[in-house]
Amino acid sequence: MGASLLRLHFHDCFVNLGGPTWAVQLGRKDSTTASRDEANNDLPSPFMDLPALINNFKRQGLNERDLVALSGGHTLGSAQCFTFRNRTHNDANIDPKFAKQRKSTCPLVGGDSNLAPLDPTPARFDVAYFNSLVKKRGLLHSDQALFNGGSTDGLVKAYGSNAKAFWADFAKSMVKMGNIKILTGKQGQVRLNCRKVN
Repeated sequence: MGASLLRLHFHDCFVNLGGPTWAVQLGRKDSTTASRDEANNDLPSPFMDLPALINNFKRQGLNERDLVALSGGHTLGSAQCFTFRNRTHNDANIDPKFAKQRKSTCPLVGGDSNLAPLDPTPARFDVAYFNSLVKKRGLLHSDQALFNGGSTDGLVKAYGSNAKAFWADFAKSMVKMGNIKILTGKQGQVRLNCRKVN
C-alpha cells in the first residue's frame, strides 16, 4: 500500500504543477527492511559527471533518454547550497551572471542549507530546466553535465524546444523507474499501515 500511495503522490504532484499524466501501476509490494547506504549508492549524486550518471542509470536498467527525461524533474523545487557550492565557485561551464547570483546566497563558507531554485520556474512543470542548461545555468554539476558537449546535448535541446516530447518521455521513464527492483513472491509485503512493517 505504501509503495502504491507513493507512486500516486508523485504522479499527482507532477500533474498538479502542470506536468504530464500517466497510468500509475498499483500493487507494488513494500520492502520489510531499509538501507540508507544502499539507497545512497543507487541515487545519483549532484556531483556526478555525465559518464557516472549514465552508468548510475544503466545499473538500474535505464538509458540516456531516461536519464535526461527524469532529470527534467528538476524543473521543480530547490537545492541546498552544499550541493551546488563547488559548481558556482569552481566550474568553468557556468554563466558568470548566474554564478554571481548563486554565490550571493551560497558563500564559500557557511550557509549549507540555504536554498536556490533548480530552475527559474521552480513551481511549474515546464521546459525551463532544459533551456537553463543550454544557457549554462544548471544549478547542480550533475544538471549541467547533461549539456556540456556530450552525448545528451541533443536530447536537452530537443526537450527544451518541445514540451510534448519531454512530457511523453518523462511519463514513460517514470513508469520504467517505478518498475525497478519489483518484489515478487514471498519478498516484501503490502503494508496495512504505511508507517510500519505488518
